[in-house]
Amino acid sequence: MNQARILQVGIDSEPDVVMVRQRARQISGLLGFSVQDQVRVATAVSEVARCACGRVAGGRAIFALEMLGGTQHLSVVVRAARSAARVVAQAPGLDAEPPAVQLENAVVTAHRLMDDCSVHEQDDGGLHVAMRKVVPGRQRIDGMALQRLTAQLAASPVQNTYSEMQQQNRELAAALAELRERQDDLLALTRELEDTNRGVVALYAEIEEKAERLRKADEMKSRFLSNTSHELRTPLSSIRALAKLLLDRMDGELTVEQERQVSFIATAANDLSELVNDLLDLAKIEAGKVQLSIAPLNVTDLFSTLKGMLRPLPRNAGVGLVFELPETAVTMMSDEGKVAQILRNFISNALKFTESGQVTVALQVAPDPDWVTLTVSDTGIGISADNLQLIFEEFSQIENPLQRRSKGTGLGLPLCRKLATLLGGTVDVSSAPGVGSTFFLHLPLRYQPAESDGSATS
Repeated sequence: MNQARILQVGIDSEPDVVMVRQRARQISGLLGFSVQDQVRVATAVSEVARCACGRVAGGRAIFALEMLGGTQHLSVVVRAARSAARVVAQAPGLDAEPPAVQLENAVVTAHRLMDDCSVHEQDDGGLHVAMRKVVPGRQRIDGMALQRLTAQLAASPVQNTYSEMQQQNRELAAALAELRERQDDLLALTRELEDTNRGVVALYAEIEEKAERLRKADEMKSRFLSNTSHELRTPLSSIRALAKLLLDRMDGELTVEQERQVSFIATAANDLSELVNDLLDLAKIEAGKVQLSIAPLNVTDLFSTLKGMLRPLPRNAGVGLVFELPETAVTMMSDEGKVAQILRNFISNALKFTESGQVTVALQVAPDPDWVTLTVSDTGIGISADNLQLIFEEFSQIENPLQRRSKGTGLGLPLCRKLATLLGGTVDVSSAPGVGSTFFLHLPLRYQPAESDGSATS
């Protein structure tokens, strides 16, 4: 720590306090402090000097340039020894506060106006207050600059008390003007914030109104889909049953053309029935009316059931459907019907868009022991990276020659994602064009219903 003294001023009377204030302003001005900082330094130093004058005599204020941590500071030390002290008489009624309270208030003021202020205990009971403020500017003040500063300070006259009072009045007037300007700015900002708040409140009201409209529209959509699906199921079932009766020759033989036309009718009815079922499931999920039946689910038994159920599905010649049974039994707590429905959709899509190779259903070892991952992989046409998320949007289908031959509803995969979310899991896909696709169903080993989910039953 290096320190170069600038000036020392004795404090034996009230005029000396005025001189200390003047010198503090002059020195801070020569060091490049702004006008506001000059007033802050002068006020802090004079307040502490006033306490020194009121408590003891023989005090002094030492101004120095101090280097701390690579930064130059203006250091001001006000000190006085008790052994040389003489109590100065005070005019009655002008300062009723005890000296200790005066010093405490002065130190608080110095803390606010300076960068650092510390009071040091003296063995003789004297006063020692050290104050510091960082010198502005990046250029350091060397020895030559300090000598020039000292010469300028010696040439600067010390004003009388009346002049100092005028100076303080000017500073006070400038501070009041600045305060008024800031107050006007604050009032303008307050009015602007009030206008903004009113706009935000109006915007929130509009958003809430639109959200309510969307909620009602979604509710009406779900109700419409549900009612429409229920109304369509009965005639579709009748069409499918009648087509089956005709194809089974229950009412006599059919010509080749009749059989072809009835087959078209049966296929269209089956596709439309699948669409109706998917719409009904989506409507139930969105309305929160899906009932979950949570029970122990053995993955090996699930694969065996799906294998027997999906064996009759039409597929291209040479496309195999393989179920890789897990080596060890894995039992999870979930809804078997919903899990089977997701896997059936995955397998059905894989068979539609695979011309050769095989579709493999397997249990993948998950990194987290509390989760289970079921996969359906194919060697089909694959999906480009741009369309990986598109396939999970309702009624979205990818343009492809196989897509035109294998008509779909565009609801199967979105339904799978919503069912997986309902079960507390997720659905993901990995694919590349011409290589194939792998769909992943990540489910918790034990289903945990949400706090607000009262639909699950076990």
